[in-house]
Amino acid sequence: MDGGLILTWLIVLPMIISLHNSEWVSAKEGFISIDCGIAPGSDYIDGETEIYYTSDTRFIDTGINYDVSPEYIFEDTDQHLINVRSFPEGDRNCYTLQPAQGKNHKYLIRASFMYGNYDSKNQPPIFKLYLGVDEWATVRIEKAIEISMAEIIHIPITDDIDVCLVNTGLGTPFISVLELRQLNDSIYSPPEPGSLLLRGRFDFGTQQDLYAIRDKDDVYDRIWEPANSESISSPLVNSSFSTSDYKLPGIVMATAATPADENEPLGFSFLIAGHPSQKLYVYMHFAEVEDLKGQIREFTISVNDDESFGGPVAPRYLLSDTVYSKYSLNGSINRLSFSLKRTNRSTLPPIINAMEVYRLKEFSQSSTQQNDVDAIKRIKSGYAVSSNWQGDPCLPMKYQWDGLTCSQDTSPSIISLNLSSSNLSGNILTSFSSLRSLQNLDLSYNNLTGPVPEFFADLPSLKTLNLTGNNLTGSVPQAVIDKFKDGTLSLGENPNLCQSDSCQRKKKKENKFLVPVLISVLSVIILILIAALAIIRKLTKRRETRGIFFLSFSFSFCFF
Repeated sequence: MDGGLILTWLIVLPMIISLHNSEWVSAKEGFISIDCGIAPGSDYIDGETEIYYTSDTRFIDTGINYDVSPEYIFEDTDQHLINVRSFPEGDRNCYTLQPAQGKNHKYLIRASFMYGNYDSKNQPPIFKLYLGVDEWATVRIEKAIEISMAEIIHIPITDDIDVCLVNTGLGTPFISVLELRQLNDSIYSPPEPGSLLLRGRFDFGTQQDLYAIRDKDDVYDRIWEPANSESISSPLVNSSFSTSDYKLPGIVMATAATPADENEPLGFSFLIAGHPSQKLYVYMHFAEVEDLKGQIREFTISVNDDESFGGPVAPRYLLSDTVYSKYSLNGSINRLSFSLKRTNRSTLPPIINAMEVYRLKEFSQSSTQQNDVDAIKRIKSGYAVSSNWQGDPCLPMKYQWDGLTCSQDTSPSIISLNLSSSNLSGNILTSFSSLRSLQNLDLSYNNLTGPVPEFFADLPSLKTLNLTGNNLTGSVPQAVIDKFKDGTLSLGENPNLCQSDSCQRKKKKENKFLVPVLISVLSVIILILIAALAIIRKLTKRRETRGIFFLSFSFSFCFF
């Protein structure tokens, strides 16, 4: 290979790699993938799914990183399952996710857990998982090698999504992986309000003997359980399967289950655990995988002998269609029984490619007043508050942030804030002025500097202000002094702070004395300057006159 060709490849190859990476980033837009427990600042691209994983240090302030025990790591163990973050301290520890699209959009959120005897105690824990202020799931780990997952489709009403692990006294909470995937807002939309908890997601007809099927071409990164059965399949894993809004992966839709006896209905059932009153929603995915050559495949769907679920269905060749329940199915009988029955004109038996079952869960989605949330988070960030301030500041009430007292409203506000002896330093932040419902504020015994802000006088409900034991300077604004005539204002142990209005009167007197003096001094200076300018001007004129005389004299002398 000559030098010119080598040089060309050295120039072109980085461009190709860059283009590939930009396409990968574009394809995974809307993903947040956190490998909990890896070293701070670490990241990697998973070899199979091509998903970019990052460490969790940007998303949480607490917890301890551990490696799972080597005896539970095998050749096929996913990389993101070999570490955990454990939370031995605090009742509630929260990850804060901030998807780019923000609130009022639909997301798939998934948390995964593999204990792996990371703490060498051989005691798998039981703990709660919260989404925002509402309980999402109970995590029960029975075996060290077991992988437990909780998955939900959710529309948040705030830009920040808090995923919290709550200690119930039955072992230390931990987490292996936390993932968020942005969905199309038009899919997975039940007719009644609520979020969808995944109960099962099945790939019918697959012959893969795997725990789960996860395909890099699934733009929503869904994980499918294999449902082995009599099957038919397409030799083509065609991208046309993903043309519907559900974007179903070709590897899942290229296979389908069919009855062993083509003259019989295709029947299967799904066991249900949980409360009898739970509401279930089912999404069935169909695609024809055979060239029918003029034959007809058409069938109806019944659930628990209710034939009104859907149909007739005639799957399209290599194109996906989704049939879903228009109403919730009752889980009181602990089993969903499905029957797909061919119509009279059908010449081929029914098929099904994939199915998803969800339980509807209503979330209160209550939250602290957003202005208060924003303000207290700025205060936390500005002072690097070391308290376990995570999740919603006020809700649930039993996990209220340390030092806060909140109102008892559905959407509470912060009415009391105690940051005494919290190692705060610097000026008093303007963010306190946004806590409009604040009644009591204690900032005593810190290292606060600068003046006492006048905005304290503008907080309508503030009755008690304690600034004792800081290094504040200047004088207290008169408006603040007036504000607390009927309240409590504590300013002691600030040696450089004037604590009374006498400073104001003294300052006014000093001003009355200084102003005339300054005017007199300035007048003298101005007179001196004027005199100096006059003298300079006079001297300049004399020099100019002498210069003219000598020139005239010289000129006259030369003339003779």
